[in-house]
Amino acid sequence: MRIFSGIQPTGRKHLGNYIGAILQYVEGQQRAADAGDVAIYCVVDLHAMTVPWQPAEMRERVYDTAAILLAAGLDPERCVFIRQSDVHEHTELAWYMGAVTAHGDLNRMHQFKEKSAKQRDLVSADLFTYPVLMAADVLAYRAHEVPVGDDQRQHVELMRDVAQRFNERFGEVLVVPELRIPEVGARIMDLQNPTSKMSTTADSPEGTVFVLDDAKTVEKKFKRAVTDSDDPPRIARDPSKPGVSNLIDILAAARGSSFAEAEASLADARGYGDLKAATADAVNAMLEPVRERYTALRADEDALEAIFAAGAEKARAITQPVLADVRQAIGVGSRG
Repeated sequence: MRIFSGIQPTGRKHLGNYIGAILQYVEGQQRAADAGDVAIYCVVDLHAMTVPWQPAEMRERVYDTAAILLAAGLDPERCVFIRQSDVHEHTELAWYMGAVTAHGDLNRMHQFKEKSAKQRDLVSADLFTYPVLMAADVLAYRAHEVPVGDDQRQHVELMRDVAQRFNERFGEVLVVPELRIPEVGARIMDLQNPTSKMSTTADSPEGTVFVLDDAKTVEKKFKRAVTDSDDPPRIARDPSKPGVSNLIDILAAARGSSFAEAEASLADARGYGDLKAATADAVNAMLEPVRERYTALRADEDALEAIFAAGAEKARAITQPVLADVRQAIGVGSRG
């Protein structure tokens, strides 16, 4: 079982990124190894070019993101850890996959509609074809599993369609990957607006907990989290109680427990204040080791570059044979 997933280096990484993606990466590298295969994790700097960016900031954010992933427990000796732009097979395969991707399918992508509506100036072609490059990212490794947040479900469904369409036309060259969404923490919501996903672009910064926030800041944000006006307070995971449900979800993910266990642990709580305090404590316990390791890792950019270089070498040992098979199947390049 081979795993692939990527994370953008845009913005500061928040609790939703950490629970919905980064924790899955750390767990996945061991699952892949246990299955006799490998997990590939990628800082997708090319995807970050689909919206306006500043070159110097891009480089800084790539290092920031890499340091957080390594601090969280990714081990370059146990997984393949790469920067997307270092492995040219991603972009080459994206061109080939574009030839078997329907324009109408891309036009129906929710994220394209949402992001293009927010662009004040240029809506780039890269933004439109983003899902094709995402498909190539995965298909270049013949990955079996794609762990992503629920918001990426549509993109993974498209890459499956693209792989199937390619195989039907040119033979069984590509692996059709499976979607994997975490049972706990698939959608972490904004603490101030629990009907919207946690985001770096939220209207209120108080609603977003960042991985590198200090302990007091985390406590303050959870203390101000929106719950509801039930009297007496009812701590239950219920669709009618989005704020409370979100806190229970975060508590469960931070403790590594089930929703039911997290809810049951608060059976004797005096009110929502106890829920908020318990969640803040659990989040700080989860993030404190990451924050400590991050500082040393981020300070050594040469070491980060060396890790990326070693990862690219291992990655290309996988992707080059795949691209050779694709070229042979579609009739481009040398006869081989």
